Amino acid sequence: MRIGIDIGGTNTDAVLMDGDRVVASHKSPTTASVGEGVERAIREVLDIAGVDGEVVRRVVLGTTHFTNAVVQRRGLDRVCAIRLGAPASRAFPPFSIWPDDLADATRGSVALLPGGVNFDGSPITALDEAALRTAADRAVADGLTSIALTSVFAPLSSDNETLARDVMAAQQPTLSFSLSSDIGNLGVLERENATILNACLASTAVEVMKSIESALTRVGVDCPFYLSQNDGTLMSADFAARFPVRTFASGPTNSIRGAGFLAGVEDALVVDIGGTTTDVGALRRGFPRESANTTELAGLRTNFRMPDLVSIGVGGGSIVSLDASPIAIGPRSVARELRTRARVFGGDTLTVTDLAVAAGRLSVGTPSLVAALDPELVARATSRIQELVERAVDAMRLAADAVPVVLVGGGAPLVGPDAFAGQTVLRPDHADVANAVGSAIAYAGGESDRIYDLDGLSREEAVQLAEDEARRQCVHAGAEAGTVEIVEVDALPLTYLPGQSVRIRVKAAGPPAA
Repeated sequence: MRIGIDIGGTNTDAVLMDGDRVVASHKSPTTASVGEGVERAIREVLDIAGVDGEVVRRVVLGTTHFTNAVVQRRGLDRVCAIRLGAPASRAFPPFSIWPDDLADATRGSVALLPGGVNFDGSPITALDEAALRTAADRAVADGLTSIALTSVFAPLSSDNETLARDVMAAQQPTLSFSLSSDIGNLGVLERENATILNACLASTAVEVMKSIESALTRVGVDCPFYLSQNDGTLMSADFAARFPVRTFASGPTNSIRGAGFLAGVEDALVVDIGGTTTDVGALRRGFPRESANTTELAGLRTNFRMPDLVSIGVGGGSIVSLDASPIAIGPRSVARELRTRARVFGGDTLTVTDLAVAAGRLSVGTPSLVAALDPELVARATSRIQELVERAVDAMRLAADAVPVVLVGGGAPLVGPDAFAGQTVLRPDHADVANAVGSAIAYAGGESDRIYDLDGLSREEAVQLAEDEARRQCVHAGAEAGTVEIVEVDALPLTYLPGQSVRIRVKAAGPPAA
């Protein structure tokens, strides 16, 4: 059996699965401690199923912990940000376009050093190994442990970054490194931002992995554990400790994958109504469609892979004001305090959950506590919620394809049976824990996103190189060697570069080794 857990901002969901069957599920308020929440979730599903931890062969977790750390500016490492490309790119040094409070929380030191390549692959300047060793010494002297290395045009050639890392690591072995070529795509500032974000989470990532490992030991589960990535695949604990930014938006991704699995479809629009937000995404060939645009997190532009989502501030914990005109719904939420602040649980805050109970769409808490609500106002409010969700679905639809709409999440009953007129609407069993199911069913994943010059090799050779790299990444992420399959290949000619340059992106996936 295997356990899937999704730690959201409001609730922590867990499922115990035997093959394709959900044996037990549980939903509880999210705790401040990741380890405590994991321990509680595992104990609950094992108790419900009446089995012990020895039957569990794999645990997969999705968590918002790293996203929340950045958003709340909490527990972040100060980073030594090094850009290789001087004298080019001096106009916008690292951290120059960051929100002030986030920069204050993460900026340790900055160095613009020689290195990098031009758009044709020729070197801008040669690496200065002496300067790199000096930067490593200075970082340690300043009490810094995390280095973010970004080279100009690293997607074209990552050699500068790997050599710089080797030089600095030999000088100061205690340093940890994040390389932009492992994280982002074209666009040096956005790629650098993503790399610094990864670097500032280095210590937190190690602590989280240790807390999860300790939680599994306490509940008697002796098996590998994995974390969900934001492309619908999973990664080993060691891999996750190196790349915590790959967990960003893994919650909605898990829901999209889990919704498709539970509904038995590979192409759909998925509506996940949680406690704080409603996220709408597209499922294509069993995986979430990725965003083609630069993404923004906590006021910072980045360009690492993220699912294509439309999110609105409507969820089960959204605060409602019936006295406002028009009726105000969200975006403020009681979040994980839902079971103490919502009226149906004896609180004094009117939430969307209270409306759903008053309208007869949801059966939780004590319905008599909301029986006095004006039925007309409740009807208008629930109609408004449904309208907002329908608009989000329309915004996600890119074509007139007749794909079904799959409703999941604990707040799915908020949408009435008359929603999405003329479209097929699926409400699968276990929809309230689709995110945890998405974690449990995930395969390990690997990706290659590089620029190749076809003047020196054929297109087929370039694709083969990209596929080989994606397979290696997949095995490093935890897949069993020999079982990895290529699930997606994209080749984009770059006409603005000299010669026959092409950007090849390959995604691979395979079952975990354990």
